[in-house]
Amino acid sequence: MSPDEPVPASPPVFDAHLHIIDPRFPLIENDGYLPPVFTVEDYRSRTASLGVVGGAVVSGSFQGFDQTYLVDALRRLGPGFVGVTQLPASVKDDEIARLDSSGVRAVRFNVRRGGSETLDRLETLARRVHEVAGWHVELYIDARDLPELTPVLGTLPAVSVDHLGLSEEGLPFLLSLVERGVRVKATGFGRVDLDVARAIRTVLDADPRALLFGTDLPSTRARRPFRDDDLRLLTDVAGPEHLRAVLHDNAAAFYRT
Repeated sequence: MSPDEPVPASPPVFDAHLHIIDPRFPLIENDGYLPPVFTVEDYRSRTASLGVVGGAVVSGSFQGFDQTYLVDALRRLGPGFVGVTQLPASVKDDEIARLDSSGVRAVRFNVRRGGSETLDRLETLARRVHEVAGWHVELYIDARDLPELTPVLGTLPAVSVDHLGLSEEGLPFLLSLVERGVRVKATGFGRVDLDVARAIRTVLDADPRALLFGTDLPSTRARRPFRDDDLRLLTDVAGPEHLRAVLHDNAAAFYRT
């Protein structure tokens, strides 16, 4: 079976991490990088065989604090899809409420690439967006850097970490937070520096409710993009006991869809 043959029948998929890159809206060069175009139509075409029924559109470093692309993408993707945005700490409560009404459900801190608010504003902004709209916080961070944030993260209402925390060395720090309720995205297998199957298994052992699958499409700057075979790997490791939760139910509950 080749890596990009259709995945066998499985539970519905909530894609907990995807990017839409639409050149009609502002894009910011990041360290000399501009991402390739990946529109709503491109996303639908690429995932047509995967059983996707919803997902989370995540703002990248190259989109900064622009909300226009995200609101448009959510409108065009329709029910079941939500947004993860980046906001400055100066954002007004009515703007948070407006974005919430458009389907945004989380604020992202992009520690790895920038483009978001800085970590010294993490606790204040995280608590405010949760109080105003019930949002959670998402971190794109190497898990090796988590220990210095643990005192804050362990007290926040809801947190997720992207791409299995990226590194093998950081996995123990990530697992310690999973035991305190932090969620982990099983995403970006082509960008991590760890044993993906082992990381998935250890997160499931710590808390099977914590793991959220996502394609990470179009896999900007990854060593290799998402391929359907990644979904097979996850299916094999999760097994029938956890598969529906990991592919759909955990994320659907976390994003309140």
